[in-house]
Amino acid sequence: MKDKLNKIYSKMIRIRMIEQRIASFYGEQEMRCPVHLSIGQEAVATGVCSQLKDNDIVLSAHRAHAHYLAKGGDLKKMLSELYGKVDGCVMGKGGSMHLVDLAAGFYPAVPIVGSTIPIGVGVAFANKMKKNFNITCIFLGDGSTEEGVFHESLDFASLKNLNILFICENNFYSVYSPMNVRQFEKRSALNLAKSHGLRGNHGDGSSVMEVIKKTKNGINYIKKNNKPFFLEFQTYRFIEHCGPNNDDNLNYRNKSEIDKWLKKDPIILIENYLKKKNKNFFLTKEKIISKINLEIEESFNHAKKARFPTSKYLKEHLYG
Repeated sequence: MKDKLNKIYSKMIRIRMIEQRIASFYGEQEMRCPVHLSIGQEAVATGVCSQLKDNDIVLSAHRAHAHYLAKGGDLKKMLSELYGKVDGCVMGKGGSMHLVDLAAGFYPAVPIVGSTIPIGVGVAFANKMKKNFNITCIFLGDGSTEEGVFHESLDFASLKNLNILFICENNFYSVYSPMNVRQFEKRSALNLAKSHGLRGNHGDGSSVMEVIKKTKNGINYIKKNNKPFFLEFQTYRFIEHCGPNNDDNLNYRNKSEIDKWLKKDPIILIENYLKKKNKNFFLTKEKIISKINLEIEESFNHAKKARFPTSKYLKEHLYG
């Protein structure tokens, strides 16, 4: 159990460190694409993907870095994509919001709010027709539950009994708009899912152990019943909606709320737990961070030195 948790911690801190490095380099103006960072939300991506198998499929939206990395996406390809280089995920033509690594089971991310959901449902439906009963995991945000396609997709998934694990990361804000100006009181994503006939659960997205437990239960339900399952995790992004900085000066989130969630930093929570279980955890942490730093340094150097795509690539991957 201790080794498993060390691996989980390593994946979480790796995501955090990679995104912090992205944030620190973003001001150089060499990454010419928007970035939606997952700093503060690492427990959900890591906990969920730790329960998926290699041949299970993950789909994500505009805030995709953590999901991509947690599913095993190639870091060099991801960073090269952010830098617009030819050896990026999609040859430098898509940027941060269009990550893909089919070898890792990470299908193309789609930035339009809600659009990932019907694509994922289509993937699961195609798999069922092929007698392939692997899990299709669809990550979505609370904002996407306000799109019509959310309801149409869940209704279809329920009707066709598809092997889908829906993961709603509820960070309480759609850009700058809090829940109370977008939805009526006590309206939850989980209850919306249940209204379409799905079973589901909710949990604390700051606790990776809770995420793991509830994801495992959800997957067991899917495999036993060949029906979809919906999980809603409350979580919190620590920096601005889009970009590398803090935007607390805009006052759309009050200080007491921010402080409350910073105390629930998922990295700190798992570190505190591991410290109690291992007196020498600080040595383990040092080794983990040292190894990750080397990987990050090598991957950024690779991305910065890689070639830009030439005009001959403009017509590749165009279909019509």
